[in-house]
Amino acid sequence: MRILLTNDDGINAAGFGVLQQVAAALSDEVWCVAPETDQSGTAHSLTLHEPLRCKTIGERSFTVRGTPTDCVIMAIKHLMPIKPDLVLSGINHGENAATDVTYSGTIAGAIEGTLLGVPSIALSLSFPGRAASTAHWATPVAHGPALIRRLVAAGWPANVLININFPDRTPDMTLPALVTRQSMQEEAMWGVVDRIDGRGQRYFWVGLEPRDRATPAPGTDLAAIHQGHISVTPLHLDLTHEAAMVGLQAALGT
Repeated sequence: MRILLTNDDGINAAGFGVLQQVAAALSDEVWCVAPETDQSGTAHSLTLHEPLRCKTIGERSFTVRGTPTDCVIMAIKHLMPIKPDLVLSGINHGENAATDVTYSGTIAGAIEGTLLGVPSIALSLSFPGRAASTAHWATPVAHGPALIRRLVAAGWPANVLININFPDRTPDMTLPALVTRQSMQEEAMWGVVDRIDGRGQRYFWVGLEPRDRATPAPGTDLAAIHQGHISVTPLHLDLTHEAAMVGLQAALGT
């Protein structure tokens, strides 16, 4: 099995090193094409207004000065002589669940792999409110390879990607994987921080404004993660809302 790895936290991120360990347990041919710098929150964006810079940093290992989407395109369309059998994106520093998936560059790497005809999986590790150095990285190393093997053996539709979230637990305390649906529950709201720099000029940061967490709905990704399970969510690239179509067709007489 030929595997392509990418992420959004950058080539030197701790989670990307962990993903390489997971992939090494699955295949002898692993390609790494990851952003040169942190691209968190870039979602499924492309670099269209400046050239991409690509550097070789090792055997089958490259950095791209661009987004995760750029990386997957560069890998499959230019760097790899043969299309990969599987794309793994991550392991993200923090969970990618609920509506956060719309912002995530980790998810976007898997989206692009799916669009290019390759089965793709996004992987993330929850460690709320702590530094990455304190995260339970041993959990995806322990549970990731076997889970990925089972998923690949089962297969999934061509227009679907798999979103895996590992809980904030040690390997021995992690509960079995559950297939979940995406939660629509909001856990935080975006806000704007207004500051003054050293020259007296205003500048702004977009950031999260934490709020009290409600209990996640049963069967969702957030509920599984918070209970200590590994969450496995199939995400569909067809964003059409079928039920809404019926009402709109009736309203428009079509």
